[in-house]
Amino acid sequence: MLRLTPENTHDQTVASWRIEIDRDARMRDGRDGFGNHTTMVYADGPVEEITVAVAGEVVTSHSGGVLHGSHETLPAALYRRTTPATAADAAIAAWAETLAKDDALATLHRINGGLHARFRIDRAPPEPGRDAAAAFALETATPRDLAQIFVAAARALGHPARYVTGYALTAGDHRPSPHGWAEAYVDRIGWIGFDPTLGLSPEESHVRVAVGLDAVGAAPVAGSRLGLGEEKLDVDVTVVREE
Repeated sequence: MLRLTPENTHDQTVASWRIEIDRDARMRDGRDGFGNHTTMVYADGPVEEITVAVAGEVVTSHSGGVLHGSHETLPAALYRRTTPATAADAAIAAWAETLAKDDALATLHRINGGLHARFRIDRAPPEPGRDAAAAFALETATPRDLAQIFVAAARALGHPARYVTGYALTAGDHRPSPHGWAEAYVDRIGWIGFDPTLGLSPEESHVRVAVGLDAVGAAPVAGSRLGLGEEKLDVDVTVVREE
């Protein structure tokens, strides 16, 4: 299952997008339980290697971090639900409490900026299975780790929050994997994006693709195989700004 295709919102328009498979395969578009666009790929074996190539153009606009016109299938309150990857331990809960204010939006911005200031950014591929609590105890963190810590901290204070995967561009940046950030829900405003890797809200440099309760639920590639053997996934992403 591929969650690689962005969708149109009021803040981004997909001008072109294509997914190509380097072997005979059946492909079927659909949606998962969070409303994300999915592409199911079925390839008959034996399979030694399969390459998925994705390319496209997306027009984005400035939104102040607020999400407009997204495809929402679930109530915001569902995103208060925790998962093993986003459970807030005592350390995260206590840290979040020190940043809490009466104003929800101000609190969330303080969490976002606090995470950016607290950790050195690790651009290596994220450690499989590392949860928010384990990442919070370290001195460096990947974008995925930071986003999951943000989600854990926000939920610890009662705010609906979710993990977001997509693509992002910063000056001279070449990412070895899709980028991850977070969104939190604020009454009378709606869903707002927070990117603790940058310490800012996502803007026109971000292309939003999928959401989930944690990184696993929004994973760009997921699936299963029949038969014995080992598997390895290599990912390379290039994002280029076109004027």
